[in-house]
Amino acid sequence: MAAAPGHSHDGVADGGNMRPIPPVIAPGHTFESVTEKIGGIVLTKRTQIGWLVGFAIGFALLMLMNMTIGQLLFVGIGVFGNNNPVGWAFPIINFVWWIGIGHAGTLISAILLLFRQQWRTSINRFAEAMTLFAVACAAMFPLLHTGRPWLAAYWLFPYPNSMGLWPQFRSPLIWDVFAVSTYFTVSLLFWYTGLVPDMATLRDRAKSKAGKVIYGMLSLGWRGSARHWHRYEMAYLLLAGISTPLVLSVHTVVSFDFAVSVVPGWHATIFPPYFVAGAVYSGFAMVMTLAIPLRKFYGLEDFITMRHIHNMTKIMLVTGMIVAYGYANEVFFSWYSANMYEGYMMHNRMTGPYAVFYWSLIAINACMIQLFWFRSVRDNVGLLFVLSLLVNVGMWLERFIIIVTSLHRDFLPSSWDMYQPTRWDFAMFAGTIGLFLSLFFLFIRFLPALAIFEMRTIVPEAKLQPEQHG
Repeated sequence: MAAAPGHSHDGVADGGNMRPIPPVIAPGHTFESVTEKIGGIVLTKRTQIGWLVGFAIGFALLMLMNMTIGQLLFVGIGVFGNNNPVGWAFPIINFVWWIGIGHAGTLISAILLLFRQQWRTSINRFAEAMTLFAVACAAMFPLLHTGRPWLAAYWLFPYPNSMGLWPQFRSPLIWDVFAVSTYFTVSLLFWYTGLVPDMATLRDRAKSKAGKVIYGMLSLGWRGSARHWHRYEMAYLLLAGISTPLVLSVHTVVSFDFAVSVVPGWHATIFPPYFVAGAVYSGFAMVMTLAIPLRKFYGLEDFITMRHIHNMTKIMLVTGMIVAYGYANEVFFSWYSANMYEGYMMHNRMTGPYAVFYWSLIAINACMIQLFWFRSVRDNVGLLFVLSLLVNVGMWLERFIIIVTSLHRDFLPSSWDMYQPTRWDFAMFAGTIGLFLSLFFLFIRFLPALAIFEMRTIVPEAKLQPEQHG
C-alpha cells in the first residue's frame, strides 16, 4: 500500500530494528487547517510580545548601523581599523559572510524543487526571504567600504559618462557587481512568484479593508484559474532553472576576489568549490538558526518537523566535511609547493598573533561538525540551535583569517602591522544583523513564513482529491 504524501512508511536500520523516518508534515492536517494555521499568523490582530521584543532589538541595532554610516560618511574610512597593509578588513569579511548566508535559500528553493524534494516545502519560503535580506546586508559593504561612495562606488557600474571611463572588466570586483545584482534580482523574482497564490489566499481571508486592498494588489489579480496555475508553474520552474547555476556562480565569483591575486593564502584554485561549500554550510546553519525558534514560538512543529531538522543537519555535515577538506588542502599546498611565502603564511596562521582565531575556526568547522554524525545530537533541537550559531561564528572567523592573516604580514617585513577593529567596525557589523532581524521580523508578521499552497499539496487529502487553491 502506498504511503500518503508527506508520510513515509520507510525506515532506517537502527541496531537491526527499522526506525520510521519522521514525516514531512504531521498527520491529521487538512487543506483548511494548513491555511488557517499559517495564514492566522499573518491575519491575527494581536501581535505577540515576543515578536515586539525581537523586532525592538533588531530595530535598535539598525539605528546603530545608521549612526555608524553617518559617522563613516562625515569622517571617512579612518573610523574603521583598516591600515596599511590590511586595506581589506571588516567590510569585506562581512560582505563574504553575508553572501554565504544567502546561499541556502536559493539551494532549498531551486535545486531541491528541481529534484522534487517534498521536504523543502516547509522551509523554502523563509529561506528565500533570508537570502534577500542577507544579500541586502552584503551589498552595503562594497558601497560603504570606500568611505566616499559618491566619489568611487558608481565607477563600478558600466554606464556612458562624460569622461568616457568604463570599469575594468578584468577585475573580479566588477564581476561581483554583476553576480550579486543578478543573484538578488532572480532571487527576488523567485520569492515573489511563489508568494502570489498565498497573497490571494490572504486577500480572500483578510477581515480589514486595508488588508484586502494591500494583499489584493500584491496578488496581481490571481484567481486560481487553470491558466493562472499553468503560467505560474512554468514561470516558477523557469526561475528555478535560472537560479540553480547562481548557487555555484555567485560565491565562485566572490572567491575570485582572492584567488586571482598573488597574495599568499589567496592564490589557490581550490577557492571556488571551497567557498561554495562554505556558503551552503553557513547558509543552512542560518536556516537552522531561524527555523528552530520559528517553529517553537509559532507552534509550527507539525509543519517544520524533525524530518527537516535531520535533513538540514545532514547537508551541514556534508558541506562541513568539504570545508574541512579545504582546510587540509590549504596546509598540504603550503607544504607541497615548497613556496617559502605560502609556507610562512600558513605557519603565521597556526602560530602567529591570530592563531587563537585560526584554531577556533578549526575546532568549530572541522571538529564540532562531527557531532552531527550522532542521531542523539540531531534529535536535540536546543543543542542544534547552539551548534548552528557556533557554525555562523566559525564561518565568520574563517573569512577573518583568510583576509587578515594574508595581509597583515606581506612580502616586506618593514610594512608589517597588526589589525585591530574599532568600535565602529563592530557597530557596523552589529547594525547589519539588526537590519537582517528587522526585515525578517517584518516578514514573518505581514507575509506567510511558510508556503500555504505548497504545504496544502503534501497533506493526505491532496492525494485523495484535486486541491482547491485560493
